[in-house]
Amino acid sequence: MSNNNNGPRVLIAGAGIAGLAAAISLARQTSIPNLDIHLYEQAPELLEIGASIALSPNGMRTLEKLGVHNALSDEVGFRTPSGIPQVVRHWKTNQVHSVDTHVNVPDPRHHTTRFHRGHLHAALLEHVPRENIHLGKRTVRAEADHKGVSLYFDDGTSAYGDILIGADGIRSKVRQSFIPEYKLRFSGKVFMRSTFDASLVEGQVPNLPADSVHWWGPKDTFFASRLGKGQYTTVGAYNDPRSTEEVEQSVTWDQEGNVEFLRARYKDWNPIVKRLTELTPYTKLYPNYTGDALSTWVLASRVTLIGDAAHTHGGAFAAGGSLALDDALTLGLAFGHIFKQLKGQALLDKDIETALELYSQDRQPHTERLLRIVHNQITNDHSDTGNLDAEEKLLFRLQNRANTAWLSEHDAEAAFAATVAGFTGKQHVEKIGPSATL
Repeated sequence: MSNNNNGPRVLIAGAGIAGLAAAISLARQTSIPNLDIHLYEQAPELLEIGASIALSPNGMRTLEKLGVHNALSDEVGFRTPSGIPQVVRHWKTNQVHSVDTHVNVPDPRHHTTRFHRGHLHAALLEHVPRENIHLGKRTVRAEADHKGVSLYFDDGTSAYGDILIGADGIRSKVRQSFIPEYKLRFSGKVFMRSTFDASLVEGQVPNLPADSVHWWGPKDTFFASRLGKGQYTTVGAYNDPRSTEEVEQSVTWDQEGNVEFLRARYKDWNPIVKRLTELTPYTKLYPNYTGDALSTWVLASRVTLIGDAAHTHGGAFAAGGSLALDDALTLGLAFGHIFKQLKGQALLDKDIETALELYSQDRQPHTERLLRIVHNQITNDHSDTGNLDAEEKLLFRLQNRANTAWLSEHDAEAAFAATVAGFTGKQHVEKIGPSATL
């Protein structure tokens, strides 16, 4: 082991939601002695930045299981007064077409909760030693061999360890290092996201809903909701017909948008939406990308992925944050389970691989189910639906919304127990890419 204390050293590329949760889970769900966890974050400092983020009941339960109780408070996150996760309304008439419901969520703290991403990140950050987070470390490539793993950064420095977790997002450099042929595809949607003080809209919008509302139009959608800590969010999503290459060249993630474009896009919508766009002070652009499911999450026997790096689902069903938390919990449970089987013996290289295989076998089928739904939706959005006009197509979509309780109320702990019961050990560890020689 590379740690001077003879414990395994874990390198985590990325200190976002997924990376922090992975560090917390490994520290708390395992009893591996002298576990040395280091996170490498490209940002020069950790600020409360970003847009809104929603956690479904599965994510909220996982926060509790990880011991991140501070994120469950009503001050940090917003839960609707009705207990309804989301109301879906018609773009023009404002008529309610469907209402999301919780199926089996007895604890109100686990109801769907909406945060400013920076506030959720700060809550997780309280549980990770700051000295283990290395800032200004933009990963350019990763390598692994039978001796260990290495991360290389754009400042010319590097880090060496025994286990590598790629928590570096949808454009993961860790994933690219081992699967260089992996490609993202533009989904056809661009999101215009804003978060701001709720005082800008409170009392300024007649009949402003107290609940979180998603208005659907023939092509575009508009979402609005309160967030924790007195914040508010508006999110417009519009179709962009350009190719992946064209969008990549012209729109970057978190790029400043044109608020007048937002207002013009929704000027003919119902009065609530129109007024909300008039009060939205700014907007930022987020082009939406998806990718194929990976054949394995175990790369070079000691490397794995977590969060958007592992499952590029394009944020469908606002599931990304909760999926990342469930990934993190499962990763910790996997290492905890394998180490427990050793009955006090040291964790060896083969045990690392087995733990990663257990993690992969648990999480991959679940996320692949989501990816299939996402890809089918994108295909259907671009397919011909016969002689239906735009309004009829919209009503068809509204009446055939997917039931995602299997996703939003997934019990990661129970699923892991079932996976352990049927675990057969190593299925396949591919030698992917020139840097992955074992």
